[in-house]
Amino acid sequence: MFLTRFQINPARRNARKLLSSPQTMHAAVRAAFAAAEDYARADMRTLWRLDTVGTATVYLYVVSPGRPDLTHLVEQAGWPTTETWVTRDYDGLLGSLRPGDRWAFRLTANPVHSGRKTADAKETQRFGHLREHEQVEWLTSRAARHGFALATQQDGRPNVRLHGRQTQTFRRGMGNVTLTMATYDGILQVTDAEALRRAMTGGIGHAKAYGCGLLTLAPAQAVP
Repeated sequence: MFLTRFQINPARRNARKLLSSPQTMHAAVRAAFAAAEDYARADMRTLWRLDTVGTATVYLYVVSPGRPDLTHLVEQAGWPTTETWVTRDYDGLLGSLRPGDRWAFRLTANPVHSGRKTADAKETQRFGHLREHEQVEWLTSRAARHGFALATQQDGRPNVRLHGRQTQTFRRGMGNVTLTMATYDGILQVTDAEALRRAMTGGIGHAKAYGCGLLTLAPAQAVP
């Protein structure tokens, strides 16, 4: 597995188009892989996330089975003459995970629940959790199956902070897609290293093609 970071130049026209449409960004990420097996394998898939630092700095993070080539993104939405992208081997970090370890984490996710739109509806649909406490509970309820527990603060609440909470609508084909998204920053403790590795290479939750599901770790004293 590989972890790639690419800085987007938001002043460029094509960059603004990419940043406003998860569907367009998904296509651009997919185009970075010439071979299908570099994009997705058995329990591994390509995941991506946009991180905004300050008011004008945006990074694209990509975790993938194969090494990507982001030349097209540099030309369309980066700084072609001064900066490209950085790709690092991810297997070292994945292999270092041990139960009991504490890490800082970041996750952009699509916190949803299933239900029926009306009482007499035959099929269930996904509805986004809109309240902050519901979004925190969504992650808390899934932590164990993904091999971690959220650390707790002195007041007993989960050590997690939400930001970038939004509902985004974009075109897909002839219709619209509406996504509820939230970014989680916090501290976790590893409970099942293998399950956590699967979560980091396969994603958490739905809408993975649209910038959700990528969990990244950093030393607990640092910002992920």
